[in-house]
Amino acid sequence: MKKASTTTKAPAKTKAVDTTKEKVVKAKAPAKAAKTATPKKAAATAEVKVEPKAAKKVEAKVETPSGHALPEEKQKIIEKFAQKNGDTGSPEVQVALLTHKIDRLIEHLDENKKDNHSRRGLLKVVAKRRRILNYLVKIDKDRYQHLIGELGLKK
Repeated sequence: MKKASTTTKAPAKTKAVDTTKEKVVKAKAPAKAAKTATPKKAAATAEVKVEPKAAKKVEAKVETPSGHALPEEKQKIIEKFAQKNGDTGSPEVQVALLTHKIDRLIEHLDENKKDNHSRRGLLKVVAKRRRILNYLVKIDKDRYQHLIGELGLKK
């Protein structure tokens, strides 16, 4: 009987070096190509520089507990619905942020009708907003009525 032989291809050896501003990826060049290639070509095949994506600069007034800045739209919503200075966790702020997220997801789904993964995410966000609104009704009906009036929600 003949034994079935399997051939495996050895992966190319790469070495990734991460510096503070750019990534340098070094690949092992074939020995023949390095000897016959001009110095410029040999250097081009040996080293490839990858620039990091440009980070968005956002001036932040409101910061998360970990110190990260929030986008301007979120900052405006938080400032509008906050109960006091620095409030980001009250039910009003949470519902307002979820409403903003729902609006963006609805716009996305209008353009991408077959995106069922995002549709599922939308349903989860709507359910979470409903739970927080139910909690707000239990603790203070006046705050609930004011909030749904501000956001233009039904019920």
